[in-house]
Amino acid sequence: MKSNPPEPSFVSVHGGHSGEFCLHAKDRLEDMIKRYIELGFTWVGITEHLPAWKDEFMYPDEIAANLTPKKMLKTFDSYIKECNRLKQKYDSKIRIFTAFEIETCSGYDAFVPEMIKRFKPDYIVGSVHHVNDLGFDISRSQYLETAEKSGGMDALYERYFDLQYEMLMTINPAVAGHFDLIRLFDVDYGLRIKKPCIWQKIVRNLECIRRQDIVMDYNLRALTKGAEEPYISAPILKLAGEMGIRVVPGEDSHSVADIGKNMERGIKTLDDLGFTTSFEPPRLYSWEKQETHNK
Repeated sequence: MKSNPPEPSFVSVHGGHSGEFCLHAKDRLEDMIKRYIELGFTWVGITEHLPAWKDEFMYPDEIAANLTPKKMLKTFDSYIKECNRLKQKYDSKIRIFTAFEIETCSGYDAFVPEMIKRFKPDYIVGSVHHVNDLGFDISRSQYLETAEKSGGMDALYERYFDLQYEMLMTINPAVAGHFDLIRLFDVDYGLRIKKPCIWQKIVRNLECIRRQDIVMDYNLRALTKGAEEPYISAPILKLAGEMGIRVVPGEDSHSVADIGKNMERGIKTLDDLGFTTSFEPPRLYSWEKQETHNK
């Protein structure tokens, strides 16, 4: 007799931005962990942003708060310690991964490996929030300005996916964060991503993700912010499924209220498309083995 598949469980491969450690988030990290437990999440990756390593990469709210890269790095150190504490405290109720989300700006190829070695995360999320070192996700006006300086909308997409590919190859993160974030303020993204000059770069990046066993973040925050579909958009998601790439929900929460939003909808979409909903964590760093080997 054929056994029934296990019921899908709530998980998040990209979550837990908290007001304690992120200016554009709310609430204490421990309160967010309690909410994950309350909703029955079996595991969650807490993926706080790695801070900017230069003044020019800081966000407007960080500048307004008179922060500096040095101050933000100190806060980030506190985040790692607190997340590891909560991991131990709630070990019997939920599996927590202490992770972080990286930026892809000039100098990341040296800075990120240094931070990985220093903070020893369970895994990292590789994201792109800048093109040619210019941000694009703060506002529509910023997005359009960056597109203009990049040579137009098509060129913006092409450069984004080139930078993403370079990051995937250079850093080899366990998770590819919100793969097609570049469509954020583009009402014509459905047609644009199918242009050969852009689609071929998308296919190239997916092949890299498959080859390197990188999990794709099915980022549900887009729905919370009013988008019609999550990141990854339907044509890309369909191809990822055909390629056998692992896709795992990430609610990219920035407050207690965000946690669990649209999770059932996201899981149903993945299930309908034939993705496994027995979500396993991404590949993890093996720090204990490395430290034992180095002794």
